[in-house]
Amino acid sequence: MGLDMYAFTTSSVPSTPTDFEPSDCRQIHEWRKHPNLHGWMQRLYRAKGGQDDDFNCATLMLTAYDLDVLELTLKARRLPETHGPFFGTSFGDQSEYDDDMDFIAKAREAIANGDTVFYSSWW
Repeated sequence: MGLDMYAFTTSSVPSTPTDFEPSDCRQIHEWRKHPNLHGWMQRLYRAKGGQDDDFNCATLMLTAYDLDVLELTLKARRLPETHGPFFGTSFGDQSEYDDDMDFIAKAREAIANGDTVFYSSWW
């Protein structure tokens, strides 16, 4: 029980940037209990018009621009402090940073190859 977070790719292009039903998806990254990153994704989800009140099992398409902004946010150590039921704690250490940057690299490669990248979580 807790916050499980995932990044996927799909060869299809959703008609909306949030709350879409993906097809032919493939997982490219996974996090466990990294609430501050989840909070950043939730803010982006809301900014893109996401409607799920809990931001649970919702989908969020990530663009190359979104990844650039995320990278800058990570480098500045400015992920928003986020709390939730069984979310755990983000540590902000080098290992967590390296893992987040690894995700960004994989996501950029997928986008360069013509795939769509999206985020989802379950808690």
